[in-house]
Amino acid sequence: MHTVTPWSATAQADIENSEILLEKKILSSIYQLYNTGDSLWIVAIMPGNGKIAFRAAFAMNSCFEVINLFEDHDIVIVVLNSRLGNYEVRIEFPSAEAPVLHYTTSFNANIPLLMPFWPRDIIPLTQSGNIANTSGKIHMEQFGSRSGLLFASITKPQTGSFFYFQNLTSLSEYCEATETESKNTVGGIWPEIGFQLPTTDKLPLPAGKAFTISNAYVVFNTEIFDQTTTICEHFLNNLVTIYKLLEQPRIEYHNWPEIAQKVVSDLKTNKGSWTQKQGIPYLNAYLCGYETPPESMVQLAVLAPFKEYEKWGGEKLPICEDLINGLPAFYDEKINCINRWLPSMVDKLDQSEEQKKEMVMDSWYLHHPLMNLARLALWGDKTSEKLVLDSIEYVIRTAHHFNYEWPVFYNMETLEVIKKETAPGAGGERDVPGAYAHLMLLLFKITKEKRYLNEAEKAAKKLEGLGLNILYQANNTAFAAGALLELYKITNKKLYLDLSYTCLTGLFKNIQLYDCRYGFGKNYTNFFSIFPLNDAPYTAAYEEMEVYAALSEYMVQAEDIEILPALRTLIPEFIKYAVGRIAYYYPAMLPFDMISQEVKTGEVQADLWIPLEDLYNGWEKSGQVGQEVYGAGMAFGVVPRQYIKIGDEFLLFVDYPIIHQSKRGNTVTIKLDGDKDLNCNLKIIKIKNSSIKMEVLQDKQTQKPFTANANIHEYKISGRGTVKIQW
Repeated sequence: MHTVTPWSATAQADIENSEILLEKKILSSIYQLYNTGDSLWIVAIMPGNGKIAFRAAFAMNSCFEVINLFEDHDIVIVVLNSRLGNYEVRIEFPSAEAPVLHYTTSFNANIPLLMPFWPRDIIPLTQSGNIANTSGKIHMEQFGSRSGLLFASITKPQTGSFFYFQNLTSLSEYCEATETESKNTVGGIWPEIGFQLPTTDKLPLPAGKAFTISNAYVVFNTEIFDQTTTICEHFLNNLVTIYKLLEQPRIEYHNWPEIAQKVVSDLKTNKGSWTQKQGIPYLNAYLCGYETPPESMVQLAVLAPFKEYEKWGGEKLPICEDLINGLPAFYDEKINCINRWLPSMVDKLDQSEEQKKEMVMDSWYLHHPLMNLARLALWGDKTSEKLVLDSIEYVIRTAHHFNYEWPVFYNMETLEVIKKETAPGAGGERDVPGAYAHLMLLLFKITKEKRYLNEAEKAAKKLEGLGLNILYQANNTAFAAGALLELYKITNKKLYLDLSYTCLTGLFKNIQLYDCRYGFGKNYTNFFSIFPLNDAPYTAAYEEMEVYAALSEYMVQAEDIEILPALRTLIPEFIKYAVGRIAYYYPAMLPFDMISQEVKTGEVQADLWIPLEDLYNGWEKSGQVGQEVYGAGMAFGVVPRQYIKIGDEFLLFVDYPIIHQSKRGNTVTIKLDGDKDLNCNLKIIKIKNSSIKMEVLQDKQTQKPFTANANIHEYKISGRGTVKIQW
């Protein structure tokens, strides 16, 4: 039997002893409305008579009087009065296809109120008995500032499952007025679960104004889920069901080619980005971060997108040559592999952290620079090809030593484990087998040697038992998802496709699917952000950029595969919002007062087009970690993926993943493979000849621009289909 609080101990008896205010049957479920005095309950009765109660309104130390109850088709509005203020509860059933309940509650206080406590809004009910005797499994719940969701199955009684989503965008006015935060508001301990209004201890809720205090969506299912594959598929499907019901924020456009030019200029001229050794320049990890030696990951994290941008623009960039010339110095003959730190400068390591010691390797750091070397090798760079081939035997030997289950830190010479687990019982860096598989597949493409494919499969199978906790670091999980998809294409083994979905579930449960419009968060759009780690308190520029790039490639690789339809919604929509959002990592885009003056590493120069590592929403300042030079490749990753350059005449911009593009005469053809019911943005940006006349067709239907002037034509087009631009 579970322990319960006074706010739920008598809830079932209160409901049973109250009259039904209203009963509605929607699809195969019945919904009943009860006023139990201090709470307004919505009881959902699922097929099979399983019951779940949702507390739509709470009167605090008062009792409710129903002033008005209005019903019109699938909308119910209840107006409630209490001694402390007035409530309005709006109940809707917005989907004709899925059993979805939506309720929104607003509160207008009579006097300014501090609220030191608020009960959770979900309790499972029994046919007869006590809610303390119920049992269930919470598959997922909100952590920190991520989406306000909870996905659970009720196993006793065997009621079914539900997916709960609190639209935390709606809570922004409340949080701004009371100086509270919406993080960690959805969760709880069985059987008292769901949303808990942030309690106020600084500022009272003002009187005389209606504030939204809940905006909840619930999707019901009669099944009880216990297998990872099933949980992941239903999670992704339910997330799409809710996503299409949300009011999504407008998309912001940023001139990424112009931003890229600013970044090139600042990298050239700002000395704080560089360190020299024996006449060769190396990028610092952080602006003016001279305390640590150069890192191989940092050089390659900038070089790889720079080379993509160089190819897109058709012009050589001297910075690329500088970075390539410095790469061989990272090869360490003690281990016959490239090292994290520049071997000739390891004496500068201050040993202040576990990894800031000679020969100490953070597991993912071994594979990450080698992945970028392999990409450069595939693009024809011989220096990179030699380095990756000279290093790969060490990497494979290390994988075998750890049986494809890497610790957090180890000694590169002895392979002694220095830190085994991220937390007690949590295991090591869980998604590194996927990053290793990705690296092996790149080597397979370079050499055509099947042993690399075999290595990829051996590592991928180690991901099978990790379940929903597969994500360690988001960018590596995204690379793992892509590698697993490729393995499925090569082998036709469904295990790899299922594991790919598990990786993507790990990513999408780690997103912020709301727009924080309070505190410093109101200064920039943060809808659909992704966090770098499961427990990270901020979003991070470089990790977001790599997730964006990896998921763009995922869509390309999935072109001819029947993947879960939900992914053709979620991935392109993530891409669309990322392109409009990640520009705010540049401090020049932010108000100066939201940038931290206390910096962990190096310094922050607010006018420099080098991204901050960390963006916080809410009340914390951003840039606390530093200004990350290794994130400087962000613009060079966006431009080649979203812009098509037509000579010197004009640019085409699309904010969905471009699956294919081709040019024939005066026609460019683009294939999009997203959700046909959603829109993306197409822009024709004229550079020189503004008199060129354009025509846009999608699936042979002429499209009309919503903006058309001498410099730009803008279109809303379907996320799926073939688009032709003719001039």
